Amino acid sequence: MPEARETAVYTHGHPESVLRSHTWRTAENSAAYLLGVLEPHMRILDIGCGPGTITADLAALVPDGHVTGLDREPGILDQARATAGERGLRNTDFTTGDVHALDFPDDSFCVVHAHQVLQHVGDPVRALREMRRVTRPGGYVAVRDADYAAMTWYPTSAGLDRWLDLYRRVARANGGEPDAGRRLKSWALAAGFTDITATSGTWTFSTAGERVWWSGLWADRTVDSAYAERAVGAGHATGEELREVAAAWRDWGAREDGWFTVLHGEILCRKEV
Repeated sequence: MPEARETAVYTHGHPESVLRSHTWRTAENSAAYLLGVLEPHMRILDIGCGPGTITADLAALVPDGHVTGLDREPGILDQARATAGERGLRNTDFTTGDVHALDFPDDSFCVVHAHQVLQHVGDPVRALREMRRVTRPGGYVAVRDADYAAMTWYPTSAGLDRWLDLYRRVARANGGEPDAGRRLKSWALAAGFTDITATSGTWTFSTAGERVWWSGLWADRTVDSAYAERAVGAGHATGEELREVAAAWRDWGAREDGWFTVLHGEILCRKEV
């Protein structure tokens, strides 16, 4: 087993503004491309589980199986355990780990799932090789990542243009790849997969409630998060510039004609038998 190593910094951190987004995620709105292959007996590894909302949904879908949630940050796992406990799920467990060097034997899981993970890691191909290694023959590796450069919105906003440029620069300086969605199939091929179904999915925010929620969490994240600290600390932006970007988010959220779509790349890779 290769030694685990930290090769990238998680850009967002785990402030309330980030968890506001993470706890909104469900298997239905974030892993629909995977659900058709699930069977009640399956053993699943959910990498980058965060507060555990997707993990709990997956566990409910495999009542005769088991789901292990894994995250690099031990602090977030208490919330994931609480999420599973509140739903009365007894087929889950949670542990820390590094996707570059998973501490599981070969062929351990029927499904290995990662949502919004590969954009934050230093070596996504190595990560996919590890995911493939711990997947049983005939099992699946399922990965979904946003593609920041493909995000689009209306009305046009110079402030949101600045946000996108700034976020991509900060993420890359941290060792990640914010435009991961378009690269997933290429990375999977490099990792040795041959049976790959590559699709895409979107989140769209257009109602008044959706706009307020989405713009609010990004406005807060822009001025009060690990991302904000890294943006200023590394010289990518000043505090005043971040406040201007946050104001642009709130201005967009107040627009009745506001519309924002997040494009995600998805891959469902079947390991050869």
